[in-house]
Amino acid sequence: MAEQKQVRQDQVRQEKGIAAPSLLELRGKQSVRATFKLSGRAIEAISVAAAHMGIKQKSLFDHLIDDVESLAVVAREIEPKRFLRLKRVQKTFVLSRQTLCSLEAVSKDFDAPRDALVEYSIARLLPVIEEERKKHEIRKEMLLEVEEYLEQGEVISEKIKKMLGEEDMLSEKLKAAVSTLRGACEAMTSFVEKGKVIEQF
Repeated sequence: MAEQKQVRQDQVRQEKGIAAPSLLELRGKQSVRATFKLSGRAIEAISVAAAHMGIKQKSLFDHLIDDVESLAVVAREIEPKRFLRLKRVQKTFVLSRQTLCSLEAVSKDFDAPRDALVEYSIARLLPVIEEERKKHEIRKEMLLEVEEYLEQGEVISEKIKKMLGEEDMLSEKLKAAVSTLRGACEAMTSFVEKGKVIEQF
């Protein structure tokens, strides 16, 4: 039964022109652990970015390091003397086997330390984090305005209910609108709270 199902899946893939993943591709997706010696700021940056964006550090690593062409550009930017002056600590990360292979290949081709390649790749996140920090401050200000707006809506809704009754059309519509706004406000508050991780970076 399982074999028939697999055969059918292969047929569907062929009909739709979808290539079955090779064993090499599947192995490339395997998670592996690798230890790097990085600056505290780089370690914090990858942690903050992953938490703020709501994605796994592994996915972020794969995005930053898997592209050999981008890594080659990074390798050309490395300043060995400046890098060696950084105060660094060892940190183990989970990344895909393919990402690690790309990292080692570029390290060998450009005679660039793996740690430096990772450090400089993570540095590409700094402008993104800075932009998100600015947006976070704006979100906090806007949230205060939304909360005030919600309070006004609740006051007006209560006023209409007292004057026209709870079953009046205006009362029902405004009550529903206020309820929707309250839900949105709660979701916004939760998002802003999660964003606090970026404030002290």
